[in-house]
Amino acid sequence: MTTNTETPTDTATALPEDADQLSAKLRRAAVAALPPERLMPDRQPAYVASWIYVFGVLTLASLAVVILTGVVLAIFGPSWWHVSTVGLFVNSLHLWSVEVFFFAMVVHLWGKFFMAAWRGRRRATWITGVVSFVVSVGAAFTGYLSQQNFDSQWISTQAKDGINSTGAGAIFNVTNFGQMLMWHIVLLPLVVVLLVGVHVLLVRLRGVVPPFAPTDHTAKETGADQASPQKITVKGVPS
Repeated sequence: MTTNTETPTDTATALPEDADQLSAKLRRAAVAALPPERLMPDRQPAYVASWIYVFGVLTLASLAVVILTGVVLAIFGPSWWHVSTVGLFVNSLHLWSVEVFFFAMVVHLWGKFFMAAWRGRRRATWITGVVSFVVSVGAAFTGYLSQQNFDSQWISTQAKDGINSTGAGAIFNVTNFGQMLMWHIVLLPLVVVLLVGVHVLLVRLRGVVPPFAPTDHTAKETGADQASPQKITVKGVPS
């Protein structure tokens, strides 16, 4: 009697007839589309060491704080963040992180715009970043409507007529606190997180956009050879 000591993965790999299985096809497609060496690279080009990418990472960090504080606020509810001192602090921390999120995102977005970040088959990377910003504006708007104070009441009444004039008021009722709260804590955050996740994944797959090739005038001044760009890399620099 013999004992099969092979793992299921080893057996599937060793048997040629298993290569046509759906799980094997999906595994090969996933590895081909998302190679580990691209998702977790050891080195990055030297031009990644730029402040514009620091603002991109700062956007991700502030988004994490927004989600964390938002979960706490959703658990305890409006009465807690209006009455409790701890609730007021968490609510303020949520607002501050949103402000940092938008500031860092706008700087990163404009910086990548002037760098023409859509070059080199990176259109999807650029589009997911822009759409993330637009959806985030909607998430922030519904957040202001969910404050349950005079500020949110004033914003909702001012926005009501404009939204109703477009016909969207029949579905998107800005004076309905329950509806706006659900948009703010469920629907729009899911879209933002999904878009940001796809954006980061595309950055890993496509890489960061390289600088513009030097012009003839710049090449003469710096002595750079336009035909042979530098291949310097920096170890451990995140993209």
